[in-house]
Formats: sequence, structure tokens, C-alpha cells
Amino acid sequence: MSPTQQQTIHDSSRSIADQASGSVAGFRDTTDTNHDGQAMPNTEAESMNEQSVMPLLVAQDVALAATKGGYDAVRFNALKHGILSRLTVLAHEDQNEFADLLAALIEEHRPAGMTERHLIEELAAIIWRKRRVLLAEGAAINRGLRSVAHSQHDSPIPAAAPFERGLSKEGRDLPDLLTANPEEIAERRRNAELDLTATRKAAAILRKGGPNAYAKARRALIQESRDWWDEQTEEEEYPATAAGLAQFIRKTLEPIGIRMEQEARLTPAIQVQTLGEGLQVHRLEKLNRYETHLDRKFERTLAMILKLKQLRGG
Repeated sequence: MSPTQQQTIHDSSRSIADQASGSVAGFRDTTDTNHDGQAMPNTEAESMNEQSVMPLLVAQDVALAATKGGYDAVRFNALKHGILSRLTVLAHEDQNEFADLLAALIEEHRPAGMTERHLIEELAAIIWRKRRVLLAEGAAINRGLRSVAHSQHDSPIPAAAPFERGLSKEGRDLPDLLTANPEEIAERRRNAELDLTATRKAAAILRKGGPNAYAKARRALIQESRDWWDEQTEEEEYPATAAGLAQFIRKTLEPIGIRMEQEARLTPAIQVQTLGEGLQVHRLEKLNRYETHLDRKFERTLAMILKLKQLRGG
């Protein structure tokens, strides 16, 4: 702050204090006397003295705000002098964030006097508590999702498509399905469809038969399936013949291809089902009641602020 701004604030505060002192002095000159001629204390003068001192901090804040061109200048004074402000923000929370919230409310409503200032602090505290409610709600939902995603007994996968045959949780990575984005899902579905189509084409070639059926069927498979088949023949799991390849396709390749295509096609439904089961409403009932209480308190406090502004013609 420049020396000129500091001098302006000092002059504004000094002017307010001088006006208050002058008013009190005027009242003190008009003291009353009792029937014995003794001076009686003027209650009105003492009351005026107290009233002139109480809003002095607020007046200084307003003078500071006027110098800077806005109420954001009282940001730190709001936290320093506000009773609620010091108690609302917990040690692990961001005081600056609350200060910005309080300053924005002060700038919007421009309180006149300590009563309105207290109500503005109350309004900021309510909003701050609602922020905590949202954090708690998110934490409860995340815990529910974790419980559903890692359940060993009741997987949401079969329930995602209750009339889909062969859909089970076996061999499926549910967390991986949940984190897949639409582009990844579309790519997985294309690859699964290509793999299944190639596998069924190879099976059809083998069923048709012919002198080169084995070589043609092997070439019809995608590269990954061919490599897997070659490993099987090298390890002598299957013979490198048309009959051996047909058996490998029937028992292994085609069932896996069907499962992968089914999984890719139903991934969006599995995601929705898991998210729905993870939102365990019974865990949110107390939070919902608390949020309703805060909403009503916010409405009452705001209505009181607006009523006070209306009464003073603000």
C-alpha cells in the first residue's frame, strides 16, 4: 500500500472518530442535576460513546475498501476480527479460500454495522459447511464403489445385462472396465469383433476341408491367435494338423473371442451398474438431513440480511 493510500485511510478513520467524539461531547455538556444540585450522569451520552466506539473497526475496513476501490481490501481483516471466521476454518482447511468467500459475500451485501457483518459471516460459514458435505458425500460414494468393485461374492457384472447369456465376473478386471473411456471401449470392441470374425472364418475353412485347409485356416487367424497356436504346437499341447487347430478353436479361441466381444459391447452397461450399486443411499441419509438443515439456515440468514438492508434503505 502506498503512503498516499495509508494517509487516506488514516484521515478517514480519524474523521469518523472525531465526529463520534464531538457528538459525545455535545451530550456531556447537557448534564442533568438532582434536587440537591449534584450532577447526574447522562445515560444517553454514555450510550452514544459506546455506539461510536463499537463500529470503529468496521469504519476502518470500509475506509480501506473505499481507498482500494472494493470490498476485497477487508479480506484479511474479516478473518482477523470475525468471531465465526476464526472458528469455522479447521487446521487442515484453506484459510485463504474461506477469506475469498467471505470477501465476496461482503462485497455483494456490503454490511453496515456489526449485526449485518455477523450475518454475512454466518452465511459464509453455512456455505463452507456445505462444501464439507459434498466432500463427505464423495468420500462415501468412493468407499461404496470400492466395496462393489472388489466384491468376491456379488459382482455387478451379471446384473448389468440380466438376460445376456454367459455373462459372468470370471476372468474380468472390473476396475479396468470402470476406468475405460469411450474411445478405449470403442477400440476394444472393434478388436474383439475382428478377432471373433477371423476365428470363425478359420473354423469355417477347416469344416470345408481340402488339401490346404490347415494352412489357409492358420493364415485366417489374427497375428496374436497365430502366435498362441504356434506356442501350443511347440509345447505339444495340440498337433499341428487341421483337426488339432479345429479343436483349439472350438475349445479355446472361439469362447474367448465371444467373451471379449460381449465384454466390450456391454462395458457401458457394466459401468452404469457398478456406479449405481456403489451409490449406497443408506450411507448418505444423515448427510442429506444435514444438508437440508444448512439449506434452511442459509435461507433464513439471507432473508434476515435482505430485511435489514430494506429497513435501512440499502
